[in-house]
Amino acid sequence: MQHFFKHVSLSILISLTLASCGSSKLKKQPLDFTLSSFAKKTLGLTEEEEKVWHLYDLQQDSIPGISLFKAEQILPNRQPKPIVVAVLDSGIDLEHPELENQLWANNDEIANNNIDDDQNGYIDDARGYNFLGNSYDEQLEYPRMIAKNLGEEKVLAKAKKQHETELSKAKENLFQYKRIKTLVSQAHQSVSQELSKEDYTKEELEAHTPSSAVNAQNKAVLLQMFEYSDNIPAVLDEVTEGINFYDDRANISLNLSHDGRSVVGDDPYDITDRGYGDANPTPKDEDESHGTHVSGLILAANNNGTGFRGVTPYAKLMAVRVVPNGDEYDKDVALGIRYAVDNGASIINCSFGKTFSPNSEWVREAIAYAADKNVLIVHAAGNDSRNLDLDKYTNYPSDQLSLEEEVSDNFISIGAIGRSADKDLVASFSNYGKVHVDVFAPGDDVYSSMPGNTYELQGGTSMAAPITSGVAAMLKAYYPELTAKQLKRILMQSVTPLNLEVNTPGEEEQTSFSNLSRTGGIINAYNALRLTQTLLK
Repeated sequence: MQHFFKHVSLSILISLTLASCGSSKLKKQPLDFTLSSFAKKTLGLTEEEEKVWHLYDLQQDSIPGISLFKAEQILPNRQPKPIVVAVLDSGIDLEHPELENQLWANNDEIANNNIDDDQNGYIDDARGYNFLGNSYDEQLEYPRMIAKNLGEEKVLAKAKKQHETELSKAKENLFQYKRIKTLVSQAHQSVSQELSKEDYTKEELEAHTPSSAVNAQNKAVLLQMFEYSDNIPAVLDEVTEGINFYDDRANISLNLSHDGRSVVGDDPYDITDRGYGDANPTPKDEDESHGTHVSGLILAANNNGTGFRGVTPYAKLMAVRVVPNGDEYDKDVALGIRYAVDNGASIINCSFGKTFSPNSEWVREAIAYAADKNVLIVHAAGNDSRNLDLDKYTNYPSDQLSLEEEVSDNFISIGAIGRSADKDLVASFSNYGKVHVDVFAPGDDVYSSMPGNTYELQGGTSMAAPITSGVAAMLKAYYPELTAKQLKRILMQSVTPLNLEVNTPGEEEQTSFSNLSRTGGIINAYNALRLTQTLLK
C-alpha cells in the first residue's frame, strides 16, 4: 500500500542543520452549482468543528467540506434502504462502538462452524473475509517482482532502478533519524538536569542560562525542536516513529529476501489457487489501524458522544482484508472485489494503491465484473504528489488503459483537499490529473475511529475516498434505483466548482484548481442530492 494514510510529516529531518476515472462524457448539467461567493474562515476550527470539518459547507461555513449537514435538511420523505459498503483494506476493528452496530451480516452463513453453509467458496464468512490470513508485514510490489523476475524487461529495469533509489534513501533517512534522536535525547537529558524537570516549556528554556558552552548548544538544539511541538518528549516520539518507519522500509518493504506470504499458504501469482485466507478480517497487529479509520468516515454511528460521526448511518460494513503492511497483491484485490460484488455490496471503497502491478489485468477484469453487476468502486488517487496523467506515473488499480480508453464506467478516483479554501486547498501529498483523477474530497487531517475505542486525526487520499463512498451510500440508500453509472455521474456533475489558484502538489508553481481533476471540483452531498431529486422526479 502506498501509505494512503499520509505519513507523519517528520519535517525535522529536512530542516535540521545540526550537522552543519474518467467516465464517458457527462451530459449537460441540469442545475447550476457555481458558488456566487464564499468567505475565507479567519479563525481556527473549534474542537467540535475539527471532528467533522469535512461535513460543513463552504459557502455557509467557510469550510471546504462536502455540505452534508446542509444536505440533511432536504432529505426526501421516504424510508432509506440500508446499503452494503465493502471496505477493501487492512483489518478492521469490528468491535469499535462506532462500527459494531453497522456491520453487514451474511445471514446464509453460520459463524465458526467450519462449514461453507452458503457454498460461496468462503468458510464462516459471516462478517466478511480475510484474504491475508495471519500475514501482515509485506514487501512493496517491485521488490517482489525483482526477486521473482516477474514482468517485461522494460518494467523490471524500472523496478530495479526504483528499488536502488528507494533503498538508498531509506537507509540514509534511517541513519539520520537515529542520529537526530541521539542528539536530541542527550540535549534533553542534560538540560532537564539543569532545570530539575523534564516537562519544561519553551519559555522556561528561553529564560534558562546554560552552565557551559555544551549546554548552550543543547539549548539551541532544543529550541529548534520546540518549533515542531510544545514539548520535547513529543518530538522524540515523532523521531522514533520515523526510525521505525524507515527501519521497516529498509528491512521489510524493500528487502528482496523478505517473505511475508508463506504463512498464507497460497501462490499469490496464481489466480486459480483459491480457498486460502480465513473469515476473520480484524487487525493482526497493533499498528493495523487504516481500515478502522476509513470505515468510520463512511458509517460511524456516533455512539460514543464524541461529536464525531460518519457520512451516513444507512450503510452496512462488509469488511474485506486485502491490504498488508506493504503492497497489496493483485490477486487479493481482484478476488476481494469479486467477493464483495457476489455477496451484495453496492459500493466498494479502495483506499490503497501501488506503482507496479504485474497482474493488473486480473484487477481490471474484476472492476469490469463489478460494473456488469452495478457496483460502484471508489478509489483513492494516491499520496505521491504526482500528475497521474504523465506516462511515467501510474496508480494501481486503475480502470484506464490509456488517457482515452477505460474498461468501465463504475470507477471513480478521488484526490484530497484540506481545510483552507485558499492556495493551500489541495493537500500537498495528493496525486492529481485532469484525466486520471475525477474529483477531490476532504482528506487532510480528518478525524475518525481507530482500533481499541480510540479516535485520531489522519490524512491521505485514503480519507477522501471513504467520505465520497459515504455520499454515494447516502444517495443509494434513499434512491436504491440508482445504477453505479448514474451514481458516478451524479457525484461528478454535482461538485462544488472552484475558480481558485492553488499550489500544485509536488511543484513550486500554482495552477487553477479546475486543472487538477476531471471535474475541477469538490464532492458536494447537498448538490448531489438536489441533482438526484431533479433527475428522478
